[in-house]
Amino acid sequence: MKHLLTPQFFFFFIISIFCITYIAPVYSQFKCLEDQKILLLELKDEFSFNSSASRKLVQWNENKDCCSWDGVGCDTAGHIISLELDHESIFAGLENSTSLYSLQYLEKLNLAFNCFNRIQIPRRLSNLANLTHLNLSDSCFYGQVPVELSAMRGLVSLDLSNLNAGFHIPDLKRLVQNLTELRTLYLDGVNISIKGNDWCRVLSSFLPNLRELSLVQCGLFGPIDSSLSQLHSLSVLRLDWNPLSTTVPDFFANFSKLTTLSLSYCLLQGLFPSKIFQLPTLQNLDLAYNFDLSGTLPQFLPTSSLRTMVLSYTNFSRSLPDSINNLIMLSRIELSNCKFSGPIPSTITNLTELLYLDLSFNNLTGLIPEFHMSKKLTHIDLSFNRLSGPLSSAHFEGLSNLGYIGLASNLLTGNLPSFLFVLPSLQKLVLNYNQFDGQIEELPNPVSSQLNVLDLSTNNLQGNIPSSLFVLPFLQNLFLYNNQFDGQIEEHPNPESSQLNILDLSSNNLQGNLPSSLFLFPSLQNLLLSNNQFDGQIAEIPNPVSSQLNTLDLSSNNLQGPIPKFFFKFQQLQTLSLSFNFFNGTLDLDMMRDSRNLTTLEVSHNNLSMFSSSNGNSTFSTSLDKLDLSANKLKGEIPTRFWGMTNGLRYLNLSFNQLTGFQNPYTIPIINTLDLSSNQLRGELPIPPSLATYLEYSNNNFNALPEDIGNYISRARFFSLSNNSLTGEIPKSICNTSYLEVLDLSNNALNGSMPSCLTESNGRLGVLNLQRNMLSGNIPDTFSIGCSLKSLDLSQNFMTGRFPNSLVNCPYLEVLNIGNNSVEDTFPCMLMNTSLRVLVLRSNSFYGDLYCPGATQEWTNIQIIDLSVNKFTGDLSPSYFSNWKGMMNSNYNQQLDLRYKTADDHYIQATVMVIIKGQQMELQKILIVFTSIDFSSNKFEGNIPGSIVDLNSLYFLNLSSNAFKGTIPASIGNMKQLESLDLSMNHLTGKIPGELASLTFLAFFNLSFNKLSGSIPLGRQLQTFSADSYEGNAGLCGFPLNISCNPNIPPPKFENRRFHGKTDIDWNYIFASLGFTTGLGIFVLPLLFFPNWRERYFDQVDQVLLKIFHQQKGRKRRTGARVPRNQIRRL
Repeated sequence: MKHLLTPQFFFFFIISIFCITYIAPVYSQFKCLEDQKILLLELKDEFSFNSSASRKLVQWNENKDCCSWDGVGCDTAGHIISLELDHESIFAGLENSTSLYSLQYLEKLNLAFNCFNRIQIPRRLSNLANLTHLNLSDSCFYGQVPVELSAMRGLVSLDLSNLNAGFHIPDLKRLVQNLTELRTLYLDGVNISIKGNDWCRVLSSFLPNLRELSLVQCGLFGPIDSSLSQLHSLSVLRLDWNPLSTTVPDFFANFSKLTTLSLSYCLLQGLFPSKIFQLPTLQNLDLAYNFDLSGTLPQFLPTSSLRTMVLSYTNFSRSLPDSINNLIMLSRIELSNCKFSGPIPSTITNLTELLYLDLSFNNLTGLIPEFHMSKKLTHIDLSFNRLSGPLSSAHFEGLSNLGYIGLASNLLTGNLPSFLFVLPSLQKLVLNYNQFDGQIEELPNPVSSQLNVLDLSTNNLQGNIPSSLFVLPFLQNLFLYNNQFDGQIEEHPNPESSQLNILDLSSNNLQGNLPSSLFLFPSLQNLLLSNNQFDGQIAEIPNPVSSQLNTLDLSSNNLQGPIPKFFFKFQQLQTLSLSFNFFNGTLDLDMMRDSRNLTTLEVSHNNLSMFSSSNGNSTFSTSLDKLDLSANKLKGEIPTRFWGMTNGLRYLNLSFNQLTGFQNPYTIPIINTLDLSSNQLRGELPIPPSLATYLEYSNNNFNALPEDIGNYISRARFFSLSNNSLTGEIPKSICNTSYLEVLDLSNNALNGSMPSCLTESNGRLGVLNLQRNMLSGNIPDTFSIGCSLKSLDLSQNFMTGRFPNSLVNCPYLEVLNIGNNSVEDTFPCMLMNTSLRVLVLRSNSFYGDLYCPGATQEWTNIQIIDLSVNKFTGDLSPSYFSNWKGMMNSNYNQQLDLRYKTADDHYIQATVMVIIKGQQMELQKILIVFTSIDFSSNKFEGNIPGSIVDLNSLYFLNLSSNAFKGTIPASIGNMKQLESLDLSMNHLTGKIPGELASLTFLAFFNLSFNKLSGSIPLGRQLQTFSADSYEGNAGLCGFPLNISCNPNIPPPKFENRRFHGKTDIDWNYIFASLGFTTGLGIFVLPLLFFPNWRERYFDQVDQVLLKIFHQQKGRKRRTGARVPRNQIRRL
């Protein structure tokens, strides 16, 4: 058999060689017909294209057979049947072409990725009756897709994708009704005007043979109709970026040929059918950015063909299955921003084809698997999970292609292995926000590293920063902030070679002088060294080369000496922050002359003194937008030229200096934020800049307000002149400020009445503070409906009249303080249904009881109430405190931070004055659990209501100087947060409840001048107060009073339930007694029972006494002998 086949084999072999050599070229080199060549050359002339970008058209010439031209295909007869002219930079000529439409044999036309200058698709394309493939995608077409294309009945593939707005299909049915042979339809970016989900029925009815359907961003709506299930041959389905707002239908799992399913950004909802994952043909699945789409990963089958799986930003949850290793062809996994939990299955490391892995922003726990089998990995991101444990060399061993490692925001611990920094292809290493500690070793071969981003910030790394990090040849961004690095930064051996763009070493413990080489990195844009312990003086650099430096932050260090002048030679510098250091010397304005791009200069909290200039009165302009010179030692007048060089300023802060005035002439430029507070400025208030929104002039010596001040602050949102010496009346023009949100004129000597216009407007005023002035008259009762007030403080004035009932029109009011005035009225019941959290009516003439019929909410938010020093009477009803939830438990309370945020994001600090422990306290912030009740110095009577004990978060309670009677409620002992309790000067009777001894936080306690009797309870707390806390109670006895109790009547003791009624033995006393007795016995017993010991002891005592008395006698003798010598010398 073998010999018989051999001749035949050679015969067919020779015939095959002959055919390949001589016959095949005849059929492969079809000769172009002359008329076809002419048409193509005419087409080239008709098209306008960029010849420098063209790779095909530019090569067409008549010297070559047109069938050999790039982009041209011919049939055996020499007719042109294919034109592939994509990416040819054609921009005109299609609409007026005649030659193109004469190519009647043309079957394939590809004009994709050109730009035809927003013309409509020519209707004459339908004349190409033999076309089977038409691709006009991404070629800048505009307007309607012509329905004439439906005449091209032979079309198998149609691609009209266009991401430019304004390209649409007015009637999908008319377009496709004759295209029954279509296998591929791409309409991405084309707006399809169709009702509801009719698009499903149209496609399934007229295109039964569809295999690939891509309708990305077509404005389609759901739900997906079941008629789509009739497309049995569908292999590619892309519906991304359509507002389908529907569930994924189960019948998708019946597409037996489906290879690609892409449904990202579709507002999908509900549970994703898990059977779709198990389609054996499925290769690519993208469901990303469907935030309400939930599901779980099934058990994957060994028959799976999945290559990419993208589920990012969905609601998929539960654990990753161990069967993920069955996805042997998987190359890309994107599961970020989901709700997966549990450990990463170790089987994932068996995916040998894996290139890209992103499991970030989930709740994954446990150890990181070792990926040494996934040799092709280029990207791994496990950041923002709860992964723990150390890193070892086995985790990424042998991953020579790995370019990105992201493990940020986990719970990883231990030392950082040095191998990470020298992985051969690694470019980005992001390990911030973990718990790595220890020192970083010097890198073994830093010059071989490809790293360009290294982020180790917010860990617990210690020791010196390895100098080898600064010589990594490609490193651009280095983030080491928020660690515990210490030591000094060494000088760079060759700073000109550095590629660093960002260097952030802030918030460490770095010390020593700043290396000059840091300012010589040629590409450095951001140098951030704040919050360290750098010290010493920065040496001048004559010609700094870091021309790219954009941001320099050296704030919060210990730097000294003058501000270096070379800082201002960085031409690109925009932000310079030197605050919180010890820079001294004068502030040379001329330094900023060269900093044409400097927009932010912060040098607050230093020791700079005075403005200086080497050029006298010369002026120049800068680009400064923000200038902060606060908390320095600037003295004297602000020079005129200063305002000339700050013309572009939007923020200027000169507060906390020693400035006394303004050098004339001066004009304050247009500034949005101006802070001149806490200086020594005096005289009449300078005219504010007209467009300013924030004006802070407090803590100065200004004495007068211009009458027309309101005309200059018409745009202001914040205006403060507190703590000055202002006199006269408040100008009515101040009401012209329709944007004002905060007005603070407190702590002055303003008199007259409060302008009613401040309350009449329903504008934006949220904080009004007029406390500590000399205002008189009535409080205007003209608060308009819907007023915006959040804080009103009129305390410590001379206001009279009745309480303004119209305050009920202020629904946002949280702080009301009219204490220390002469307002005479009944209790303002109308406020009990508001959102008040602080109410101070102290030291007025309010009278009557606190009964408020019809009140519903009754101050659910109240935290501080002060009604002291008034004339209130009557009993306190047990139900009075029942709704004060703001004092009931700390979980309910929100923090009452007396800051008010204006529309331009300034936070304004309000204050409240309260009396605590007999002392005035000014509170700027009220913590979450800060609560206080002060009803003292009134005429309340009856029993102390037991319901007050429900206020278990109450800190301060003062009911003193009233007429309360009855016993002290024992349940007050359950108010565990009490720090101050004052029930003095009432008519309370009975014994002091032993339960009060459990108030362990009590720092102030006063029960004096009542009618209490019996012994003071024993306990760890009550005996710590002085006798003053109990005086004036004739029947009280026991410590700390100097009155002993009847020994037949044992003092009441607080029964601690932890000991179940047994005596509470104080072991401290017992152990102290035992220790003293033992020590004394060791010393005394040998003296009593051992004569030799006793004899030696007294011998030693005698010697010591002899030395002491001998020295004293000697001193007397020497003193007496010195007198005559002195007398002889004087003679």
